[in-house]
Amino acid sequence: MSDKKEVQGICTTCRHAPTCIHLKLTTEPIWHCDEFEVEIPNLVEHILSKNNKLIAILEEVQKYYNYLPEETLREISGRMKIPLRDVYGVATFYKSFSLKPRGKHLISVCLGTACHVRGAQAVASEFEKQLKIKAGETTPDKEFSLDTVNCLGACALGPINVVDGEYFSSVNAKMVKNIIKKTRKGLNDIDVKKDYRIFPVEVSCPRCNHTLMRPDHIIDGYPCIQLIVSFSREHGWYRLTSLYGSFNCESEHEIPINTKLQIFCPHCHTELIGGYACPECRTQMVTMIVRGGGTVQICPQRGCKGHILDT
Repeated sequence: MSDKKEVQGICTTCRHAPTCIHLKLTTEPIWHCDEFEVEIPNLVEHILSKNNKLIAILEEVQKYYNYLPEETLREISGRMKIPLRDVYGVATFYKSFSLKPRGKHLISVCLGTACHVRGAQAVASEFEKQLKIKAGETTPDKEFSLDTVNCLGACALGPINVVDGEYFSSVNAKMVKNIIKKTRKGLNDIDVKKDYRIFPVEVSCPRCNHTLMRPDHIIDGYPCIQLIVSFSREHGWYRLTSLYGSFNCESEHEIPINTKLQIFCPHCHTELIGGYACPECRTQMVTMIVRGGGTVQICPQRGCKGHILDT
């Protein structure tokens, strides 16, 4: 009989975890659960009922499995009547897709020109040393996957790393160990004064190009972003922190959690609607232009923390 202690508990890696009642006897992380496994045809049918664009469909599949299983790609090919080689072509062209299981946490290190000249290769090498894997590999415990990319769309803030969708700016090799530690602890544990993933941005309206900054009103120690919001029968100002990664805000009217806001430029009164759906709640995101290049997109649903920094 093994003297290895068995630990009984509810898995925390499954998307059903908050409501799961199935107890497991295991000392290892649970990455696959028979109780909630969805048959591939049913999963693909469900995704196709909401999307008809191949990239969006692959994104949904990867969100579910954390990679793109071969069986699922074949099912998509058959149902959409797209040659399998074309489905694989899209799946292998975009760096964000993976054909093999990835870790619970995905680390992307930018090695583009702007980041490279500032020491990005040393950062990548330190991640490899700390995690004991090479770029493109996953740790044996399936906790971390490490990848390198050519650009993350925030060149002025390089070297840039993205961990589970969170941007870390001006990274050097000495910071790598702490980034890994923060990731293990939980990236939602934010201290805006000490956390170097949090950095200021200056934004303007994508329609009239007028600045949205409010220099005379400070949030988190920096000039805030001022917008106009409308919800229910209310209409008034809405102020956001300009620190990317912080979620502090102020509003003229009390806004209930989960309220979907319409957000407007205070100068040209254009509604600021972006081209992305929020990765957290699928609400259409709000777009603002970042000074120096790129865009920042935020979710207009009160309480949601979906946000994207993009080129």
